[in-house]
Amino acid sequence: MAIETPDYKVVQKQGAFELRDYPAQTVAEVVVEGDQQDAVRDGFRRLAGYIFGANAGAQKIAMTAPVAQSPVMAGPITTSALSAQRWVVRFDMPSRYNLATLPKPKNADIRLATVPAARVATVRFSGLMSDSSAAKATAELLSYIKAKDLKAVGPPTLAQYDPPWTLWFMRRNEVLIPVEGRPGA
Repeated sequence: MAIETPDYKVVQKQGAFELRDYPAQTVAEVVVEGDQQDAVRDGFRRLAGYIFGANAGAQKIAMTAPVAQSPVMAGPITTSALSAQRWVVRFDMPSRYNLATLPKPKNADIRLATVPAARVATVRFSGLMSDSSAAKATAELLSYIKAKDLKAVGPPTLAQYDPPWTLWFMRRNEVLIPVEGRPGA
């Protein structure tokens, strides 16, 4: 079964690192408390309820990938951001939807929004998304951003593409950090 993932254009590629341009995307998101592992579980559960019918009209919405989570943070963009206790957990909505066509969530904590187009530096890695693997990948990505003389302009996003039953060594994970630059330029 094919799962929709966001469209993007690769601007530059170097090994596991990419510089990508993403168009604006319609999302459903929720802010949750806890460490990264607890936050993604809680956020996933709430957002899954929304797409499985806990919305006005009990409409089912197709699952997409990845499940993304970003720390709610203030201050510099570092690996310490991953120790945040508040996280935004996000599902991209299928491309056929926009804010006007999505059903209203029954859970008042879920927010529907449009994320603006962005240029994003990414690094891909396999395995389980753990605190240590996320911190390592984030540190590598921050080094790549510095080496390429880019400027990070937002917190890291941890993206998990696979269902929990996927074998650990086959899982696709990414860390994404928005950087200065106009998409398409």
